[in-house]
Amino acid sequence: MPRVPVTLTRSVLREVLRWYAAGVALFLILQLTDALSTSVGAFLAYNATPRQALNVFGTLAPNVLNQALVLSVPFAVLLAFGRMQGDSELKAMFAAGVRPLSLVWPLALPFMLVGALTYLNAGYLVPAGLARFDQAWFAIYGGPVPAPTQDNYTFAAPDALFYAGRVHNEDGGPVAALDGVLVQRGNETVTAPSGLWDTAAQTWTVQGAWITRPGADPRLEPGPLVFAQTDRLRPPSPPAKQVSTPELRARLASAEGTPEERRVDRHQLAARVADPLTAVVFALAAGTLGLLLRNRAAAFAAVVVFVGLFYVLWITAPQFARVGALPPVLAAWLPNLVFLTVAAVLAWRLR
Repeated sequence: MPRVPVTLTRSVLREVLRWYAAGVALFLILQLTDALSTSVGAFLAYNATPRQALNVFGTLAPNVLNQALVLSVPFAVLLAFGRMQGDSELKAMFAAGVRPLSLVWPLALPFMLVGALTYLNAGYLVPAGLARFDQAWFAIYGGPVPAPTQDNYTFAAPDALFYAGRVHNEDGGPVAALDGVLVQRGNETVTAPSGLWDTAAQTWTVQGAWITRPGADPRLEPGPLVFAQTDRLRPPSPPAKQVSTPELRARLASAEGTPEERRVDRHQLAARVADPLTAVVFALAAGTLGLLLRNRAAAFAAVVVFVGLFYVLWITAPQFARVGALPPVLAAWLPNLVFLTVAAVLAWRLR
């Protein structure tokens, strides 16, 4: 069984890495151009200084870099193999007895380093940058960052269930405003469009509430209703994408948050392992596909299909995880599993 000479392996890797450098530059330019096109109007309207504009882009830079590092892998492998197929270099290698798959496995090695870099970046720099994004924009707008709100608040007391569609505390004091209130106690359900949560007095107060009991029509309560509520008012948790990996693990271990929030946290934590490994998966899948291509045009078309399919899976799977339609860990690994399956099928064909 012929082995691939070291010089031949280096030649293939050199070609792939040359295209990879070009791909990283291309995807960085495309993403930054898109961000600039959507932001330049606001920069001009609010007379943003160059420093303020750069601050906005600086908050996005780690996330943009991670996406460019990963998406450039299929671009590099497919175009490199397409060029070598078009110039008959791969045909010459195969005619010399080189097994096709022996050209694919070495591709995983350099992209393991890319995966390690994206893993560290995704766990620390990307969340820190996204957490500063709103502050950077409101510095341009010239106003304070709005107070964070908590959506879908739920609290189960021994004798009642409390729900609010939104809790917002503008001044950080002991009283918070409630929107979309529901209180279930005994055999009656109380709903109201709004209310107040006084954490010092440990009460919820609602006005204009409707009371519903089994077998009776809903009744409008003309006066205020006051309910004892012993939960404490916590600052709303930041989105999972704005939390570093150690903090995200600690938040999951605390068992706090709604079921939906915990599903999003679990998905985000799993994705921070799965997404960096996408670089290696892409190298294997694109490598096996690239060996079946015959020219540069086919290679370019394969890049578009490759990236498009991954993007569709990457943006839809988290939504399935959020609503509970898919386990969060499976949703995080779904794009990689699909492309590993593609790689296995193509490798079987090339064996």
